[in-house]
Amino acid sequence: MQPARRRPLAPPVTGKAELHLVATVAINSAVVFLTRLGIPKLWREDPETLWPFARHLVAPVALWLAPAYGYGLERVPAAGGGVVAANHLSAIDPPLLGALSPRAIYYMAKKELLDMPFVGDVLMWTGAFPVRRGLGDRDSLRVAREIARDGHFVGIFVEGTRQRFGYPGEVLPGAMMIALQEGVPIVPVGIYSFGWTRRNRMPCAVVWGDPIDLDGLPRSGRGYKQAAEIVGNEILRLWRAAGEAVAAEFPAQLPDGRRRWGPFYPLLGDTIPSSSTSVKKAAA
Repeated sequence: MQPARRRPLAPPVTGKAELHLVATVAINSAVVFLTRLGIPKLWREDPETLWPFARHLVAPVALWLAPAYGYGLERVPAAGGGVVAANHLSAIDPPLLGALSPRAIYYMAKKELLDMPFVGDVLMWTGAFPVRRGLGDRDSLRVAREIARDGHFVGIFVEGTRQRFGYPGEVLPGAMMIALQEGVPIVPVGIYSFGWTRRNRMPCAVVWGDPIDLDGLPRSGRGYKQAAEIVGNEILRLWRAAGEAVAAEFPAQLPDGRRRWGPFYPLLGDTIPSSSTSVKKAAA
């Protein structure tokens, strides 16, 4: 009698979750490896040097995930420091705003996000720097002030967290303090993106407002509160304009004359090299 033949073992079944985990680990390991090799030194650890190239990757992905247009980019100051003050309704807001901005934006991002493997490294390469929410983080304010002082844009979602009810929330005073202390304008932005998720890639819009000069307001708690009210009212107006643009299927021009723009790709010679050591430390 011949011995029974053994059946070959079936290959293990790999589900989507396992594949996603393997891919995530591989990507994280690659980013850590590149960082340790000193790859950021190729762009001198300067987001202004990296962003024109990174934009060609970020913008198409962001606009594929969230079909969108920007309005009023022609009114954004071409040079000089400023604080970009935007509302925050969904997770797509940071890359969407970056894709529809004529200039690099140095985001003040929550520390927990920048501590995440891969995501945190990439964000810091593009100029994001951490803030500890709910605490008086003097280090992050110092970095933000120096970035604005050196002629760059600091990006802050002024409500402090994502809004859950579909409309802009109360404006916190942090962005106002940076602008008033450094004598730079607030550049308000209204973002219409409530309801967006990876499974619901709905149309969105970004509307840029005219720079707001806060000179004349006192550099005190009272002045910051007054500035927050002024900026909050303008963000609310811009958010409504963004919603109307989506509802009208993105007209070429808004009623107030702001023109429609797609993703902005600046010429390489138009970038502003960073002189701020705080910028480079934040992006390293």
